[in-house]
Amino acid sequence: MTAVWGRAQQQDFRSRVRGCLLGGAIGDALGAGVEFDSLEAIRQAHGPDGVTDYVPAYGRRGAVTDDTQMSLFTVEGLIRAQVRRDTGAWHPPTDVHRAYRRWAATQSEWGPDERRKDTGWLAREEWLYARRAPGSACLSGLSDDRMGTLEAPKNPGSKGCGTVMRSAPFGLLVGWEPQLVFQLAVECAAQTHGHPTGQLAAGAFAVIVHGLARGEALDGSVQHALALLGARPGHQETTDALQSALGAVRQGMPSPQRVEALGEGWTAEEALAIGVYCALVAEDVRHGLLLAVNHSGDSDSTGSVCGNLLGVQHGETALPPAWIAELEGRATILQLADDFAMEMTQAPALHGPAGASPAWLDRYPAA
Repeated sequence: MTAVWGRAQQQDFRSRVRGCLLGGAIGDALGAGVEFDSLEAIRQAHGPDGVTDYVPAYGRRGAVTDDTQMSLFTVEGLIRAQVRRDTGAWHPPTDVHRAYRRWAATQSEWGPDERRKDTGWLAREEWLYARRAPGSACLSGLSDDRMGTLEAPKNPGSKGCGTVMRSAPFGLLVGWEPQLVFQLAVECAAQTHGHPTGQLAAGAFAVIVHGLARGEALDGSVQHALALLGARPGHQETTDALQSALGAVRQGMPSPQRVEALGEGWTAEEALAIGVYCALVAEDVRHGLLLAVNHSGDSDSTGSVCGNLLGVQHGETALPPAWIAELEGRATILQLADDFAMEMTQAPALHGPAGASPAWLDRYPAA
């Protein structure tokens, strides 16, 4: 970013980045314990209101899933793309793909390889080496070195929500034009999912986050995403899903039944629609997130999408403190959020022709 950031702008941006990543992780953790349960089963297990707090998943309360893991590696890939730009190399999809390959290693290896210094700090975080029901397309798409592209995507028929749930960080590139944010999210989605809907839903989500990060209203951000979608071949499923979310807002009081009318969230466009709907009708963050996870479907992914939206819209201080306190990986999430905000607003002080911070380049190697 070439603009000079004032202190108040930097603080607001950092709060939105923190809110986006923490909010997504909280929604993920709220849904993790009921991801595969029907609404009836959720109510039988947790009472007539369903889930109202964290429930145990993966041996603890507040556990996150692959949704949060991959989102964090998206952030790390974007930071490293900025750092690597100093070398004259500038191709963010490549850096994001390398970051996703580092995530894939956490799904098959016991722990970090301390002998490798080019992996950066995030891949050395031991708590991330945990398999949390990752999507098959994400695993197979990243099982070898070949990077899926729009011309030759991985998993050509797949449109699972694994593209959407990891794409909020693209929207935090507030110095980019919306159409470039959209394009980057689409290109990175093609690394694991080949169906146009899987890719375009990721692009639309990134643009919605982008509008919120710039201080725009959620409804207006959705309309901007619809405008960009309309110019893309194969957009109809994603466009229809977002239009359905907007229509559901006008149909009356929010309810699990209105959520379920939008789908179950296993596919990219359904996860996007549910997350957007719940964020639009949310009375506050708590209300929106609980609505997003209490349904028959992919509760952790819809909770994650809704949490990303509400967090970037309102900032970290709007998030329920008790949920932040118990969240798995909180320190890592905050550290990565702050590093991203610092890279985006103060990069020349960290690396560049005038000199570089050795500590920063150890954390985010240009190699």
